Amino acid sequence: MSIDRPELGFLLNRLLREVIEREQPILDQHDLQMWDYVIIAALGSGPSPTQNELAGMTGRDKTRLIRNLDRLEERGLLSRTPDPGDRRNRIVTLTADGRQVLDSCRAGIRAMEEDLLAGADARDRAGFESALVALTRPPSR
Repeated sequence: MSIDRPELGFLLNRLLREVIEREQPILDQHDLQMWDYVIIAALGSGPSPTQNELAGMTGRDKTRLIRNLDRLEERGLLSRTPDPGDRRNRIVTLTADGRQVLDSCRAGIRAMEEDLLAGADARDRAGFESALVALTRPPSR
């Protein structure tokens, strides 16, 4: 069976580059680097993790994560407190200002996504979004 389209990796890479290019001005408005946004988005998705857990959630190397956390903490977007279970580790929490920046970025990104996907008909778009969510869902344990 022959498929008359480029490989998924090629297509996804092309789409990812387009999304990143369109997201960057939104992040620039909030003086955020892409990794900063990944971190605050992870913090906004559930209970406050430890720094080690946050590194695992985001895929950011622990040594590089510290620089992002320092910068975001200096801006008042997150706080770090000692972990009562392991004083060598820190619990990272999104502050109210951090939540406000995250919400503003998400609103801008959703508007950008609306524009990006405007050319697809509603059924194709819904199927595409549903497939992306299903294919990127973590495996059940």
